[in-house]
Amino acid sequence: MRNCLFIFTLLATQFTAVFQYSLSAADDVIHIGSRRELLVDHYLIDHLKNVRLVLNRPRDEGVALEFDKPWEGLFCGYCTVIKDEELYRLYYRGSPKVGADGNQNEVYCCAESKDGISWTKPELDLFEIPGHSKNNIILADAAPVTHNFCPMLDTRPGVPAGERYKAIGGTMTSGLIAMTSADGLHWKKLQEEPVITTTMVPYNYMFDSQNLAFWSTHENKYVCYFRVFEGGIRRICRSTSDDFINWSEPILMKYRNPNGEAPIEHLYTNQTHPYFRAPHLYVSIAARFMPGRQVLTDEQAKAINVSPKYFKDTSDAILMTSRGGSFYDRTFPGGFIRPGIGARNWVSRTNYPALNVVQTGPAEMSIYLNQDYAQPTSHLRRYSIRLDGFASAQGPYAGGELLTKPLTFTGGKLSINFGTSAAGSIRVEIQDPSGNPLPGYSLADSDEQIGNEIERVVTWKQSSDVSSLSGKPVRLRFVIKDADLFAFKFGD
Repeated sequence: MRNCLFIFTLLATQFTAVFQYSLSAADDVIHIGSRRELLVDHYLIDHLKNVRLVLNRPRDEGVALEFDKPWEGLFCGYCTVIKDEELYRLYYRGSPKVGADGNQNEVYCCAESKDGISWTKPELDLFEIPGHSKNNIILADAAPVTHNFCPMLDTRPGVPAGERYKAIGGTMTSGLIAMTSADGLHWKKLQEEPVITTTMVPYNYMFDSQNLAFWSTHENKYVCYFRVFEGGIRRICRSTSDDFINWSEPILMKYRNPNGEAPIEHLYTNQTHPYFRAPHLYVSIAARFMPGRQVLTDEQAKAINVSPKYFKDTSDAILMTSRGGSFYDRTFPGGFIRPGIGARNWVSRTNYPALNVVQTGPAEMSIYLNQDYAQPTSHLRRYSIRLDGFASAQGPYAGGELLTKPLTFTGGKLSINFGTSAAGSIRVEIQDPSGNPLPGYSLADSDEQIGNEIERVVTWKQSSDVSSLSGKPVRLRFVIKDADLFAFKFGD
């Protein structure tokens, strides 16, 4: 009996000593609370052993919507997809003829869906087009806002009902003009003066693209990302606001990866938005523009009837992420969605992503790309990918490990989004900040996680309870064999 008591006392003393460990600085511990963390960057990663972060490319699901109305046409673009409760709404510029940016012929249209997969164009009577008293136009006679009108659903607590939707749009001649709407269909200016002016931006050319804004629950403020030119290259600036009217001095976004500075390339649209399952993480599915990188011959361009001068460049979609501040993480410099097979996919300003990723199934989310630009077959295309599945930590058959930096969490359970082969598995060890396994949470205690699930609760000797560790600094050691880890989250 005395021996049992001695062992129990010794274990209890060791367990208590673990949390008397003193870190060199408070900043050494990352507080994740109950946030879902995606494996898209190295923010939480301290060490990888025979494990690598891989980019997971979406699957082509075909044409989602054809831009085939007389007021839509070849130069439709700058699309935004918003999920408002049970309704999906798509906004896009209608422009059948080539013209100067911000010309009077540009309009903004909408389409609607109940699932984000099948889309219809509503018959509205807000603006009349000759011969078409009913159409799907929600904004006209509002140049230059209709060049790049970009709406958002304002999730700020206490926002007035009449401002539930907000939008910005405009060119360098006008500045960025703010608009509001109660229903996403009827729009009016928030004020006559632009909210972000050219005098605020220390660059020679700006706003010549889709510029966007959103309410950030992570930063508790509005955030705006807009296009500028810096050193002859299309770059991105960031500004913030408490009221959507008064904006901070813009900062030029920089790019980084684990090796330091990432390559600076032309990014035509940035499409930065809070990821809906982890809003502290901003996902940017940007249009990478390669000016002068011509693929098609004159004969090939003529065969697909692309508008003259719109086949001299190429574009694709890349993935970046940000957690606020002045940096994008370009963990994966390669293409996220590559141009498809056939000449139509290799023209200027095609493959531009729509703003926002939305959930379109229990385990699926969708990304939309504007394709066949400047062609009679102009359309929006849908791509699908698993929830949280932009990237993953992938271990080979031989196995490998991912060790996190010291972190604190809140909650009583750990769940993972993962997939294994039939022979593969993931096991999780919880350590103290020095790397010592905690009693009851060692690798030997960990139950193998085998399968393919969006949310699997991790167990140790059939127990999932980690509440005793909540709020205390720990490390997570993931042992990954022939498997992918997409995300993890603590909670109850």
